[in-house]
Amino acid sequence: MKEFSKEVYLKWYEDMTMWRRFEDKCRSLYLKQKIRGFLHLYNGQEAIPAGFTHAMDLTKDSMITAYRCHIHPMAMGVDPKRIMAELCGKATGTSGGMGGSMHIFSKEHRFYGGHGIVGGQIPLGAGIAFADKFFDRQAVNICFFGDGAARQGSLHETFNMAMNWKLPVIFVVENNQYAMGTSVKRTANHEDIYKLGLGYEMPCLAVDAMDPEKVAEAAYEAIERARRGDGPTFIEARTYRFRGHSMSDAEPYRSKEEVAIHKNDDPIELIKQRILSNGWATEEELEATDNKSRDFVEECVEFMENSPYPDAEKVYEYVYAQEDYPFLDKLEN
Repeated sequence: MKEFSKEVYLKWYEDMTMWRRFEDKCRSLYLKQKIRGFLHLYNGQEAIPAGFTHAMDLTKDSMITAYRCHIHPMAMGVDPKRIMAELCGKATGTSGGMGGSMHIFSKEHRFYGGHGIVGGQIPLGAGIAFADKFFDRQAVNICFFGDGAARQGSLHETFNMAMNWKLPVIFVVENNQYAMGTSVKRTANHEDIYKLGLGYEMPCLAVDAMDPEKVAEAAYEAIERARRGDGPTFIEARTYRFRGHSMSDAEPYRSKEEVAIHKNDDPIELIKQRILSNGWATEEELEATDNKSRDFVEECVEFMENSPYPDAEKVYEYVYAQEDYPFLDKLEN
């Protein structure tokens, strides 16, 4: 794995501050009704995509996740301006404005969603890995899901097949402690979600996911195992979201004091302190990076504002792959 050098840490800081500011701007745009529908923010969990993409081969590995999906594609190389446009339903968005907040996609960067069905992406991630193995691509799929999705039956079916066929997939539960408003301790008789892998003899472990170094180390070992043909790994990435489940969440299930305690483990602050302690940058230089991130997010908003909405006739264009589908001739009537 690439070493955790000065350059890596400075890139992490630049990326993670931009991601945080991007999500904060999304919150502002939602309150202004520029973003409609649902909006799930990623604040606090930035160390996970930072660590995983450090360990991945971005020329061939792929990623799939749930509906908290704005930051993962940025880490994979998708243009944040196009993600912002998609969030606001503009034609220049990653899905032409048809997907919105929960359905960011990029075939070019092998980012396959963005899925609104809880746990729906788990078998899809294994399916991508099956194709990678079938076509001998030497690629690995990283399949993210939340702690609530870990209670879905599809997870167990998928784990069984993935181990049986030794598929090159890494299952990652982003355990941010709450499935919407339900704490992990209330959803099962155990709180160590990673132990679900033991029933399938799948290598499994928990990792401190507020630290990108620890995430990268666990990710690299799992990815190399999968690439060798030894099958999947199940990683419980223990993290915490600083915002509510979605913009409609009043957070009655947790106290402000609890959130404040977890903010002491802010991954961006951790990265900042390591940079400063190693003398890799000064406070002034990091402040300049932060300002650069803020300015870039404003550029994303400007790009979105100057982009058109998709044409109304596009609404039917992506429904049926078959051009002469029988239903289409009735649209004119």
